[in-house]
Amino acid sequence: MPKVVLYTQPQCPPCEIVKKFFRAHEIQFEEINIKTDVESRQFMIDQLASYSTPTVLINDAEVVRGFNLEELAGKLNIVCE
Repeated sequence: MPKVVLYTQPQCPPCEIVKKFFRAHEIQFEEINIKTDVESRQFMIDQLASYSTPTVLINDAEVVRGFNLEELAGKLNIVCE
């Protein structure tokens, strides 16, 4: 199973959709709220070159920036019908 970290923030509808997508496909993930975790927010900006949520880090290597379910499905080998 891949290691998945989801960077989110409150009042982020795309973040909620990504969480539902992960749950529907039984993808376990760690959620990090960048509004309450300032160090993680800075990591997201500096190391992942992302300035918006949702941002997804897969296996500490691949990054999906913004709302892109097709890209997420591809990187996680999820077949969407």
